[in-house]
Amino acid sequence: MVNPTPENENDPPFWKVKSLDEMTMPEWESLCDGCARCCLNKLEDEDTGEIAWTDIACLLLDGESCRCRDYPNRQKTVPDCIPLDPETVRSLSWLPPTCGYRLIDEGRELYWWHPLVSGDPDTVHAAGVSVRGRTVREEDWPLEHWEERLVDWPLKVPKAARRNAKKADPVE
Repeated sequence: MVNPTPENENDPPFWKVKSLDEMTMPEWESLCDGCARCCLNKLEDEDTGEIAWTDIACLLLDGESCRCRDYPNRQKTVPDCIPLDPETVRSLSWLPPTCGYRLIDEGRELYWWHPLVSGDPDTVHAAGVSVRGRTVREEDWPLEHWEERLVDWPLKVPKAARRNAKKADPVE
């Protein structure tokens, strides 16, 4: 993980001064809060393009750690896995409202529970934001039964997690 504390303690952290396009790869990767909401399977209506969320975890998701079991090779195993980059972040309407990439791209603050803010990777779980304990395994649910697992909680911000969702102050 990237050290969120700037070398000079008077400097703001990187996510407050850099756009998504300006971040280094370690900075970019550290913006992921580890909630794994984006790793839930979704259904897309063929006619309307509307996205419906399920609580069915991706085949590669470790439900306890909320991390990918094979991150470097995930697209080989799961061809539908969408790698995030600045352009993709801007084009995906379904990214959760708590997503660090989305928040920074929209000029908003990271939440108090984000590991870069809290210094603790477990606060995303403690705040009830992660998918930990809320999913079923993909291999246990045939595709024809996925509609039975539709949920809307990935698009909501849990009450315990709501502090710090304001617009970021302009950087001078």
